Amino acid sequence: MALALRLWRSLPLGRSAAPGPRLPTGAAGSREQCVLWRLRGAEVMGNPGAFKRSLLFSALSYLGFETYQVISQAAVVHATAKVFRVEEILEQADYLYESGETEKLYQLLSQYKESEDAELLWRLARASRDIAQLSGTAEEEKKLLVYEALEYAKRALEKNESSFAAHKWYAICISDVGDYEGIRAKIANAYKIKEHFEKAIELNPKDATAIHLMGIWCYTFAEMPWYQRRIAEMLFATPPSSTYEEALGYFHRAEQVDPNFYSKNLLLLGKTYLKLHNKKLAAFWLSKAKDYAAHTEEDKQIQTEAAQLLTGFSDKN
Repeated sequence: MALALRLWRSLPLGRSAAPGPRLPTGAAGSREQCVLWRLRGAEVMGNPGAFKRSLLFSALSYLGFETYQVISQAAVVHATAKVFRVEEILEQADYLYESGETEKLYQLLSQYKESEDAELLWRLARASRDIAQLSGTAEEEKKLLVYEALEYAKRALEKNESSFAAHKWYAICISDVGDYEGIRAKIANAYKIKEHFEKAIELNPKDATAIHLMGIWCYTFAEMPWYQRRIAEMLFATPPSSTYEEALGYFHRAEQVDPNFYSKNLLLLGKTYLKLHNKKLAAFWLSKAKDYAAHTEEDKQIQTEAAQLLTGFSDKN
């Protein structure tokens, strides 16, 4: 109100007031509109109360617009701050992952399990699975974590279907759940798992892990025992199948994308060459797996398996 009064007192009245806007005269009915505008203008100028109310309305409208701008700007700032906050969390998460701090990573990301951000959610799925894989995790807790990981991966995919990592971890988690739901369920999900691995590779052809996992899919179905094949034949008109050659192609492709990125890829190259009866190349890759610098429990297990396979060579020779 004070602002309206100040504006009212600062304006000249009577004949010295600035003229109003000029209306167009070429349009039909323009003369009647012009007369009406002048009459209304005269009524307002001749009635100070009406003029004050009109001016007050204009001032309040102006204040409303200013308030809207302030709120809009605040919303933008809040959204920007939120983006920066997510990026900061992701940086912390990636640092902990690279450092092998599995439990700290899970504790960090668990605080944001209600997040709508796909990048946070697939990392939480991975962290849940990694905790489940630890040797000290009780069996019942491991099962809960495996299903929890699947839920996070599913939500990540729902939030962003263009995320290669969401596709990859969703496929991994579906496979893990199959360990608790039996061989029939595992085989039934085979095509879905393959579909998401292939989509992950399509979205990011430089992701060695997704390529490696596609190799494992092929290796698994290449060595599938006869009784599992019978189950597959009952579930599908065309049951999933693959060959060791196809698996080998994926393992080599993963190695080309990122050499020595994963001890298990080295081990599986050696094991696949064994299946193909190429002992020379099998020994080469198994030796690389045995000599791989161990950073995780899995690396140590792979070193042991590779050494045992190499010892088996020597005994037969």
